Amino acid sequence: MLRAEGLCLGARLADVALDLRAGEAVAVLGPNGAGKSTLLSALAGLRELDAGRIQWKGQELSHIPFLERGRTLAWLGQESPADFAFPVREVVAQGRHAWGDDGRGVEAAMAALDITHLAARPITELSGGERRRVFLARALATGAPVQLWDEPASALDVRHALEVYRLAASLASEGHALMVSLHDLRAAYRFPRVLVMDRGRLVGDGPPHAVLT
Repeated sequence: MLRAEGLCLGARLADVALDLRAGEAVAVLGPNGAGKSTLLSALAGLRELDAGRIQWKGQELSHIPFLERGRTLAWLGQESPADFAFPVREVVAQGRHAWGDDGRGVEAAMAALDITHLAARPITELSGGERRRVFLARALATGAPVQLWDEPASALDVRHALEVYRLAASLASEGHALMVSLHDLRAAYRFPRVLVMDRGRLVGDGPPHAVLT
């Protein structure tokens, strides 16, 4: 579904190549500064690479119009600013912008992240964990077949973190492709495939029992 070849970006990415297939959920691990966030944002088309290419179903990602790309790829960054007091439902609905703000899937996304009861609350009044779930719901509301989540469980309590991992597995079973960066090695065993990054390089790719040695 998504193919990267020879991705290079300064010292952040060094000749990274991988395939992300429909119906799989992939965990990305590595120490701080290993290149996990850079890789995810590059796959989302948000980085200008020094070399390499990214293809979506055989088409160069950079050649895909912006709105079409927004229907194809959903990206959750490690940090999501909440500078304006928009109601939660409105923030989640921003995920439908590429579809013309049709509002489809917004209620389902909020229910999946357990934030329906927060729908009318200004996002600036929420806790860090609640805001994290709102922005994850926004990514989910896009309906994009490729979901790229950078540390989605950061700031979440144990229950909601487990729900995020279950959600990833559920989306994969429906045919989505997911790539999720993590720091929790135990959580990585919930994913059938694990990538390990170190100093900008991909140094491991396989099932967790084989990679996490």
